[in-house]
Amino acid sequence: MADADTARLCVQIIHSHFGPLTAKVAFTLLSRGRLTLAQLVRYSSLKPRIARACILVLVQHNVLWHAQTEEDGEVFEINTDECLTRLRFGRYVWQTEQLFGTAAAEIVQLILDHGKLRPPDIMSHLLVGDPKGIALYSQALYKLVTTSYLKPSTILAHVSPRDKRIRYESEEKAKISGFPTAKELREARETAAARLKREEEEAENVGLKKKAASSRSGKRKAEPEEVVDDDVYFRINYDKYNVHIRNKLIESAARERFNDGAALVIRATLKATESKQKTIEDIRSDSSTAANIAMELSDDDDLASGLVTSSSKKQKTITLVKSYLGMLAFADNPSPAGRAASFVSYSGSKVYVEFGIIATRLRRRVLEAVTRERHGDDGVRVLRLLLDTGKVDEKQISKVAMIAPKDIRPLLSAMSAESLISIQEVPKSADRNPTRTFYLWYVDPQKASSVLLGNLYKTLYNIEMRKTAEDEEPGVKAVLQKRERSDVSQDEGLLTRNEREALKEWESKIERLTILEARVEEAVFILRDLGPLGNGEE
Repeated sequence: MADADTARLCVQIIHSHFGPLTAKVAFTLLSRGRLTLAQLVRYSSLKPRIARACILVLVQHNVLWHAQTEEDGEVFEINTDECLTRLRFGRYVWQTEQLFGTAAAEIVQLILDHGKLRPPDIMSHLLVGDPKGIALYSQALYKLVTTSYLKPSTILAHVSPRDKRIRYESEEKAKISGFPTAKELREARETAAARLKREEEEAENVGLKKKAASSRSGKRKAEPEEVVDDDVYFRINYDKYNVHIRNKLIESAARERFNDGAALVIRATLKATESKQKTIEDIRSDSSTAANIAMELSDDDDLASGLVTSSSKKQKTITLVKSYLGMLAFADNPSPAGRAASFVSYSGSKVYVEFGIIATRLRRRVLEAVTRERHGDDGVRVLRLLLDTGKVDEKQISKVAMIAPKDIRPLLSAMSAESLISIQEVPKSADRNPTRTFYLWYVDPQKASSVLLGNLYKTLYNIEMRKTAEDEEPGVKAVLQKRERSDVSQDEGLLTRNEREALKEWESKIERLTILEARVEEAVFILRDLGPLGNGEE
């Protein structure tokens, strides 16, 4: 069950997208956990017909899981990850337009508005104003499906994977004779996870079908070609879009750490293997070569300006690329510190982008930024010391960080209250007397990220509420209603000067709030979506 801050944000998102009745159903499920239809009707005080309609809406938009249990029958549960991902829908549409054009962006926006659709339904909606554009939209739809930006919506997508994993683990544990060992339990969990992943991949391996092409000559049999299956419902593949968000963050990190030339090379390296990047759970990318990376660079890219060379002659692109790859791989620092700061692994002719190492560094940067904002440079100094050395007592922290003992104790207490650092007790005797106990301070990255993620969810909720408050202000609300009139929408000159000024001020406020929301959501992406990466290295 979601925590209070996550639940409030999910309810606010569902309220803004689907209305108050659906938000009431979501609030009931988030506050009480999974429920049957009868329990949901009783706790939400809604009529059965209305509750059933709200459930259908949430299931259609992939926000609700439903599972069959032996005790209660069919139960419903909110998919919080799917709900929170709705904050990125605008970015997904923009990304599609950048990659495939306006027609593909319209298809993605339509599917996002309806949750899931079949190809005939997509065409019937899009061809209302342009009946002749069927070839353009069909080509865009085929491209989105073949490149995995759209994926089939299967029955597995509506069942909580936690339930299936628990059932599969129980089946594997039942095969163990006698008292199971830790190794056997770990193997059972791994087998269950592999089985679940295999089922998901097999279920999504549909969407295209073979169709015999029309042959001009009757002597030769026509070659079969692939077309989109009209009987399959398609939904957006968020993982594919999240790959682009991650790659953009890696490019920005390389630009911040080095220069524009390094950012161009890392972007070309990512682009060389982009077609094989299906999910953000990969620890490293597929292998590439310097020649393939050089081919992804355009003629206008100026790599020489970011390097200082001894020769005055113009060097080849492949030579510059290899120089940048050596710099990104920290080839001059083969120590553990150099590996922890690297972006790629460059050995021989193979180049790999180290997603796990970069994700660990990005999370650490977010943690340091929050610590600097709340506790200043001294807090960052203590945080870095504990991250690098592990468990340290108060006197040693004061000595190494060069902070006075009278200042270090309140700083450690304040950081501990916000879960940025944690404390470990090591008693000298069995009675755990405080006077005979060592107190060691350390950083628990998982705990710190979890607490920080809750604070970011609270910030996103406040931003959404601020947007709603700005829209509901009486003066602005009247102007917005007037602007929706057909005559005013065609000619905004019908608005008075005060109305135009009020509208301009409202647009400025909404723009600032949207930019702030995008920045907070970027931090959420780093902590939540890139969170599983590199945990063993922290």
